[in-house]
Amino acid sequence: MTDTATNTKTIKGRTGDWEIVMGLEIHAQVASKAKLFSGAAVGFGAGPNEQVSLVDAGFPGMLPTLNKFCVEQAVRTGLGLRAKINTFSQFDRKNYFYPDLPTGYQISQLYHPIVGEGVVEVEAEDGSFFNVGIERLHLEQDAGKLIHDLSPTESYVDLNRAGTALMEIVSRPDLRTPEEAVAYVKKIRTILIYLGTCDGDMEKGNLRADVNVSVRRPGEPFGTRCEIKNVNSFRFISQAIQYEARRQIEILEDGGSITQETRLFDPVKGETRSMRSKEEAHDYRYFPDPDLLPLEIEEAWIDEIKAGLPELPDDKRRRFMSQYGLSQYDAGVLISEQAKADYFEAAATGRDAKLVSNWVTNEVSARLAADGKDFSENPLPAGHVAELVELIETNVISSKIAKEVFDHVWNGEGAPAEVVEKHGLKQVTDTGAIEKAVDEIIAANPDKAAAVAEKPQAIGWFVGQVMKATGGKANPAAVNDILKAKLGIS
Repeated sequence: MTDTATNTKTIKGRTGDWEIVMGLEIHAQVASKAKLFSGAAVGFGAGPNEQVSLVDAGFPGMLPTLNKFCVEQAVRTGLGLRAKINTFSQFDRKNYFYPDLPTGYQISQLYHPIVGEGVVEVEAEDGSFFNVGIERLHLEQDAGKLIHDLSPTESYVDLNRAGTALMEIVSRPDLRTPEEAVAYVKKIRTILIYLGTCDGDMEKGNLRADVNVSVRRPGEPFGTRCEIKNVNSFRFISQAIQYEARRQIEILEDGGSITQETRLFDPVKGETRSMRSKEEAHDYRYFPDPDLLPLEIEEAWIDEIKAGLPELPDDKRRRFMSQYGLSQYDAGVLISEQAKADYFEAAATGRDAKLVSNWVTNEVSARLAADGKDFSENPLPAGHVAELVELIETNVISSKIAKEVFDHVWNGEGAPAEVVEKHGLKQVTDTGAIEKAVDEIIAANPDKAAAVAEKPQAIGWFVGQVMKATGGKANPAAVNDILKAKLGIS
């Protein structure tokens, strides 16, 4: 979306440049064994309505009881977002009717959220960084799920999700391109996983985003925004923004105006469609929940939670660069997944960190992707990567042979050293054997040998022939040195 000609974040319309302005509301399911206001279990895969208490079902006379651990998780997240923790917060009732909301209201936090303003540093595709302001984080309960495809005449409701704790993370309108929006959501997801406050599983709906999109001429005031609800993949976030921005630009360029509304993204058609008119038109009759006292948090508890925070992605990236001498790019790739970063560190101890990084981010990552797994499901022990790198460092095998060794190791044939012995893959470092192969190839190709004097780069052909003659096991450095000496190349 960036106009490379002017190096500004604009999109071309028929009548000139436009700028997209975005703010996101990320809904993250709190990693907790129980719901926000009841003791009902939380988990994926249970049968319909198997995890529903009388509180979740909205039975008369049932009173909510605040889950302290969910509060702790919200505070931990706020600290991870470098945001202000409000020692006073309050729960409000948001009143509206929907079949999967049994009480007829949602308990949320409108006026006094548990977390206030913060800032998140995000890495762009080009390696630069930009900041996204956090406006607030509040706790609220999720609704249930309506199921419409089990009967042609009836809808069913599953209340397993009803009452599940959600953290809504609201950003400032600081995002200007679909790429920035995706990078921001990825960063938030990574932080939450590091903190252990949300598993970040977008396929299960445990993390989803509402995207507020508006367009304006560069330098002009903000335009009228439309909210795209419940987008649950990075690809869909990007597609939804691109479509919605184009839709609004076309309306404005045709002389129309944007109606503030809530829209849904159809991933099959790749377009957004109207869901309902602007929320301001609804009267949710917010008022403090009479069944819940205001929440007051002691500073000492906040300090205790802060002291227990893990090393967060930004700090880990900086440490990887200073401790292991990695580039910003390599460190960024490794810390993008906590499991990947931990795996790298386990393999890099005492080894060439750059070489370990290459194997982790290339070969291991590629095999996991091909098998549809992530690093948390990695079947290959980190010690095997460390051993493989050690074999390369000590010239037992070459980098080329290492790929063959890795294939055998990945297929479960044993540790790298065992595979090397079993398949006879040790690198030939005997200079006498290499010299013999060199002499035979030069003798068989006198014309090519003579041509090397005028065209030194032709030595590459001889290197290939020697490697072929030795089954790819000859030490490449030794082959080059011997060939240069034999062919008179300085």
